[in-house]
Amino acid sequence: MAIPIGRLAPSPTGVLHLGNARSFLLAWLSVRTRSGTVLLRIEDIDGPRVRPECTAATLDDLAWLGLTTDGDPLLQSTRLAHYAHAVSELLDAGLAYPCVCSRREIEEAGSAPHEPWQDAAPYPGTCRDRYGSIAEARRQSGRDPAVRFRVTTDAVPFHDVYRGAEPGLVRGDFVIQKRDGAPAYQLAVVVDDAASGITEVLRGDDLLASTPRQLLLYRALGLQEPQFVHVPLLVGADGRRLAKRHGDTSLRTFRGRGVTAPQLIGYLAQLSGLRPTAAACSAADLLVGFSLARVPREPAVPRAPWLPGD
Repeated sequence: MAIPIGRLAPSPTGVLHLGNARSFLLAWLSVRTRSGTVLLRIEDIDGPRVRPECTAATLDDLAWLGLTTDGDPLLQSTRLAHYAHAVSELLDAGLAYPCVCSRREIEEAGSAPHEPWQDAAPYPGTCRDRYGSIAEARRQSGRDPAVRFRVTTDAVPFHDVYRGAEPGLVRGDFVIQKRDGAPAYQLAVVVDDAASGITEVLRGDDLLASTPRQLLLYRALGLQEPQFVHVPLLVGADGRRLAKRHGDTSLRTFRGRGVTAPQLIGYLAQLSGLRPTAAACSAADLLVGFSLARVPREPAVPRAPWLPGD
């Protein structure tokens, strides 16, 4: 079997928190237990939300956790030309088109009913075949257009390594380039994962709905698809994804209060079903006997105030 290549892909819009650490730990273990390569990508293209100081803090936190990576980190901000080239390729092939619709116009579109599984109405296709080019769309509308991928199917079924068969439902045409010319998340991660030779993408199941869109892009661009692994999130007692409303779960806070990396790793290992207790251990200690099958199918709920031993 080929050596697996995985990646950790933090976004420097904030500091790492307990949920990030758990997802990164599982992604790291899944690849390292098979003697694979783990790459690091900094997803720093989210406009004004990016905080440059968080990149250094993220690198420091990953090193503190013992989640070693191979080679130099890849910064998405250095790869804008690659994303633009992919968008041009899709436009030239008729697989994407310029769109000048505002979010409000989409929400108010009476022709955009949505199914119970959708959290919002899909794009109704207003700008499909409306303009011949980005320049024409800008000239006629007076707006800077986004670019949408043309979806011609309702579902892209796929096999998830952890979850099994997934229907891969798709919610209509989606944005691949923003109005300001910046690449959308869906496009950037596909271009970068393919360029890096990523064979396995392990992430939280909050990104499960992104997978069919990304698979469409892999296929439209003729790129090799990785295997996808979506694991349950850490959630608060209310069942919602960990956030500030549940208290401070940042690794910076843990470290400032004297929590050691082995303590935190042991705590995450217990939450993830990898060990029966939260006894301190290193990430490397968990490699022996690691199996995704041991990760509980239900979201894990850390106990407040989140600190191991409290």
